[in-house]
Amino acid sequence: MTSPIDRLRPATSVHRTARELATTFGLAVAAGGTASGQGPEALGAAEIWSVASDNRVVADGDLFVALPGAGTHGARFASDAISRGARVVLTDPQGARLLAEAGESRVPVLVTEDPRAVLGRVAAWVYGEPATQLTTFAVTGTNGKTTTTYLLDHVLRTLGWKGGLIGTVEMRSGDRVLPSRLTTPEAADLQALLATMREDGVGTLAMEVSSHALSLHRVDGIVFDVAGFTNLSQDHLDFHGDLQEYFEAKAALFTPQHARRGVVVVDDAWGRRLAEVATIPVSTLAVTSSTDSTSSTDSTDSTRAVADWTVSDVRAVDAAAGTGSTFVLRHRDGREVRTSTALPGGFNVANAALALAMVLEAGADPRDVAAALDAADGVSAQVPGRMEVVGTAPRVVVDFAHNTDALSLALAALRPTTTGRLVVVFGATGDRDKGKRPSMGAVAVEGADVVVITDDDPHGEDPAAIRAEVLAGARAAQQAAEAAEGSGGRDAVGHGGAPRARTVVEVAPRATAIRDTIREAAPQDTVLVAGRGHEVWQEIAGVDHALDDRVEARAALAARHETTKEHGE
Repeated sequence: MTSPIDRLRPATSVHRTARELATTFGLAVAAGGTASGQGPEALGAAEIWSVASDNRVVADGDLFVALPGAGTHGARFASDAISRGARVVLTDPQGARLLAEAGESRVPVLVTEDPRAVLGRVAAWVYGEPATQLTTFAVTGTNGKTTTTYLLDHVLRTLGWKGGLIGTVEMRSGDRVLPSRLTTPEAADLQALLATMREDGVGTLAMEVSSHALSLHRVDGIVFDVAGFTNLSQDHLDFHGDLQEYFEAKAALFTPQHARRGVVVVDDAWGRRLAEVATIPVSTLAVTSSTDSTSSTDSTDSTRAVADWTVSDVRAVDAAAGTGSTFVLRHRDGREVRTSTALPGGFNVANAALALAMVLEAGADPRDVAAALDAADGVSAQVPGRMEVVGTAPRVVVDFAHNTDALSLALAALRPTTTGRLVVVFGATGDRDKGKRPSMGAVAVEGADVVVITDDDPHGEDPAAIRAEVLAGARAAQQAAEAAEGSGGRDAVGHGGAPRARTVVEVAPRATAIRDTIREAAPQDTVLVAGRGHEVWQEIAGVDHALDDRVEARAALAARHETTKEHGE
């Protein structure tokens, strides 16, 4: 269930006519004759200065783009859009037929076979190509997009730029902040936002680009100055079908239609493959060694030997507290930056290094970058819901890890700094890639001492059925661990050499699971609440319910501490 967010439109605009639009993009005019709003005179008189594809946010002067949808066609909402102020409609032949059948002839109707494929370019044209007036950075990959874009924005701001940010958590135009509904906004909203950034004096843009956005043409009309790739693992196969199709969607960013140059992390096979097939200049980045358990990697010494950028001298800032690392980013030509990140885990060193390499590939001087970061405590930023520590004794961490690889990495990052038990509370999303549910249960058992399986966002599925699929994977891994313990296998040994308890329980609803787990944890334990991160709504059977893991965790900690005081402990 989604609702429209507050819409940003630039304060100034250039008026375009329907005739100019049709001529520029080779659009047909729907049949209807000169008596209707589709005649030659109407095309010249109808002016537009903004674009919308959601009838609920249409305002005067809009081109309304009526797109075919999974359940219904946007043309069915065109009459409402026109009543709200839309002056021209752009749709496909089916949409044009629906409008004709409805007798809608108040405004010109332009037609193209695939309106979604031209929407981004049309919106960029209407708003005056705003992306060309910004230095733009795009980040794609399965995990790490949000953190990398925040770190990119941080580095750019330390260099004195007024930055813009677009991603899963929020959208920023300088100091103006809007909540996000999609990782990458729809094309019409995106171009309006870029035009607003231009008016706000923004000079740089750090943006998450999802595979959905690339497949659905949301970023058409933008050629990013630098594109970055984090990694690729199983996710979103409900949309893409298989990993090959998923990879191809990501790889589309590294073509001249979408970017001028790229930086690709080559710690996994997919990154190395992308570096080979990209059709733009690409610099490769090798971050981790094959012995780093807190990074997703199958990198080898040979990979590092040929990489353009490498990370070395990684050292924990405070190993006991798990507060990040220092590292050196070095190019084969001798350029280097010594810096740090406060974010825990090898995967966050990778995110920080990618952000830094992208800024350097855009032309920043390493000496200027190093000096700016020295004054700003390194490549560090508070990323909402990303390894966010919300309390201590027990330490409670909220993270967005919602797939197998991300969950495994989050647990591995927390294990070295956990003196007690490592406890994880998580679930799996409904109406999404079902194949990852058992494997998520398995990696939870492999990485944690106590596993609490609960609900994530069930959407339209039965929450109990989703939990059962996750539980099946967890139970299978639990049985394998118990068998290994019985035979004295190495898997039987947990943190500090002690046998793992490998307790697996099912608790629902999610708020109860969080509250009960924190209440029962020991002060030296770490509780990871995974899957939803920054999200504040939980969708169940089409209804949004207020639920913020951070709020629930803080309330549980407060109740626990109050109980402790009452008992005089």
